[in-house]
Amino acid sequence: MSAETYHIPVLLEECIEALEIKPNGTYVDLTMGGGGHTRAILEQLGEDGHLYSFDQDPDAEANAPRDPRHTFVASNFRFLRGALRLRGVEGVDGILADLGVSSHHFDAKHRGFSFRGEAPLDMRMNSRAGRTAADIVNNYSKEALSEIFAQYGELDTTWKIANCIERARANAPILTTADLVKAVEPCTPAKDESKFLTKLFQALRIELNGEMEALKMALEQSLKVLNPKGRLVVMSYHSLEDRMVKNFMRSGNCNGEVEKDFFGRSTTPLKVITRKAIIPSDEEIERNPRSRSAKLRVAEKL
Repeated sequence: MSAETYHIPVLLEECIEALEIKPNGTYVDLTMGGGGHTRAILEQLGEDGHLYSFDQDPDAEANAPRDPRHTFVASNFRFLRGALRLRGVEGVDGILADLGVSSHHFDAKHRGFSFRGEAPLDMRMNSRAGRTAADIVNNYSKEALSEIFAQYGELDTTWKIANCIERARANAPILTTADLVKAVEPCTPAKDESKFLTKLFQALRIELNGEMEALKMALEQSLKVLNPKGRLVVMSYHSLEDRMVKNFMRSGNCNGEVEKDFFGRSTTPLKVITRKAIIPSDEEIERNPRSRSAKLRVAEKL
C-alpha cells in the first residue's frame, strides 16, 4: 500500500512552509497516517535532523518510512511529552498535526468509519483497543447518546435520534453501519441525509476515540516541548477542533482566556502566524474532495 493510496496529504506545501524546517532540527508529526507529511519533512532534513512520528494504528506503523533520521512512535499523541522524554528528547523545533481521518480509514470498509455500505460498527483508530462504536450505540443511555450527538455532532433534536436508536436496539443489537443507518432512518432528514449521517458518525468516532481530550492534552504539552521560536502547525476539519486550536494559539489555553500581567499586558506564550486559517485552493479540492473542510493554523512559541 503506497502513501498516496493510504492518504493524500492535504495542504502539503503549506504545512512544510509553515514549519520553517531547519536541516538539523528536531520535529514531530503527531498524525503520521500514510506518511505523506512525514516523508515531506524528511526531505527537508539533513543528516543531523530527526523526525518523530506518532500513530496508534498498526496499519500506519506498517507504512512508516525506514530512515535513520525517523522514529515511529506507536502511541496516541496525547502522550506527546512522555513519549519524547522516554527517547531523551526535551525540546523540538516544530510540531505538525493533521487531525483528519485518513482516506485509508474511510476506504477500508471493515473499519466502519463510513456510513456508505455495510461494515461492523467499529470506528477504532487503534484497532487493538477494546471498545467499539457498537458498544457505545448499544450500551449508552439515550440521555448520554443525545448529549454526544449534540456536543460532538452539533446536531439538532438529538433526543429524537437517541429515541430512534433505543427503539431499534430493543428489537436487536445495532452491530453494523447499515444497522445504525436503518435505526435512525425515521429521524434522518431527506434533503440533508449525507450531512446528517456524516455528523452522526463523526460524533460517535470522537466519543469512542476520545479525540477532543487527546487534542487538548497534546496542545497543552506542545508548550512544554517546543523550543523558543518553534512552530505549531495544526490542520483541523470540523468546527469543534478548529475552535479549540484557534483558542489555544491565541491564548495558550484551550478555553481561549488571555491572561494579563499586572500592567494589563497579554502574557500569551504563542505568536499567531495565521490571522486567518489557510484553506485548500479550488484546484486542491477538485483533486482531493476530502480536503474541502480543512483549516490550517500556525503559531510560534515566544
